[in-house]
Amino acid sequence: MTSETYFSSIEQVEEELAKAHYIADRALATVIFLAHRLQKPLFLEGEPGVGKTEVGIIMAKLSGAELIRLQCYEGLDASTALYEWNYPKQLLHIRLEEQERRGKEEIERRIYGPEFLIKRPLLEAILGSNDRPPVLLIDEVDRSDEEFEAFLLEVLSDFQITIPEIGTMKAKKRPMVVVTSNRTRDVHDALKRRCLYHWIEYPSFEKEYRIVTTRLPRIEEHLAKQVAHFMREIRTVDFLKKPGISETLDWANALITMEKRQLDERVVRETLGCILKYQDDIKRFTEEIWANGGRRAEFLQGAEKNG
Repeated sequence: MTSETYFSSIEQVEEELAKAHYIADRALATVIFLAHRLQKPLFLEGEPGVGKTEVGIIMAKLSGAELIRLQCYEGLDASTALYEWNYPKQLLHIRLEEQERRGKEEIERRIYGPEFLIKRPLLEAILGSNDRPPVLLIDEVDRSDEEFEAFLLEVLSDFQITIPEIGTMKAKKRPMVVVTSNRTRDVHDALKRRCLYHWIEYPSFEKEYRIVTTRLPRIEEHLAKQVAHFMREIRTVDFLKKPGISETLDWANALITMEKRQLDERVVRETLGCILKYQDDIKRFTEEIWANGGRRAEFLQGAEKNG
């Protein structure tokens, strides 16, 4: 598939994602199909670790396009995300130009050219290759400030920016944009209105089992079912951070490395750090849940009723 070839159907989206080892349900495949066909940004929201970022990475792989990633954080500003001038290079050039006894206006004209511009992710996406628009992944936009969110809204509306020293630059072909949010704060409605929206849930038992067996084909079928069931159960607990799919895969891979064929009490205790990332969560699980024999048995043995 090339960047110029649109998906012909939602079923094709599901098939292509599956070939790339990404298991998507019908709703996600539909919104990806529409975002691709309508050339609209895709806004993915959900808990950490449910596969939002992976969508952008997979879309770049499927289209053969360059992946440009903007990782958002508190304090991110327009210059960091858009462009900066290469001041050391400009200073060196000024000194060389002064030796040639050039005038001030001519020096300024020379040092504010494209060769002195440091392109950051947003400008890279706007100036992407003409024959293959890139995939722009704006990751964890909820971590940025509202001021940056307003700036981002303007960029996504027109895909053009004005650099005072150079002029206006506009994308000849709109990049595929994937925006993700962990919902640590509410993102403004105006930004969401520019996008097609989809909430990614934690996976069902069946979906998580497919993810584990697809990504880790060496895993024993019974162990994969136990892992998928265990993860579904553990997410019912109100932890500081519930484990996502990435933790599921890390844990399953660790179990394979340890040559385990099924879960037992000992291996769960030994590998709990693969799943839970806060000491308070580990303590709560150990003392309140794992100490309960009936609950412990449900975690370990309940997979059979799903199989």
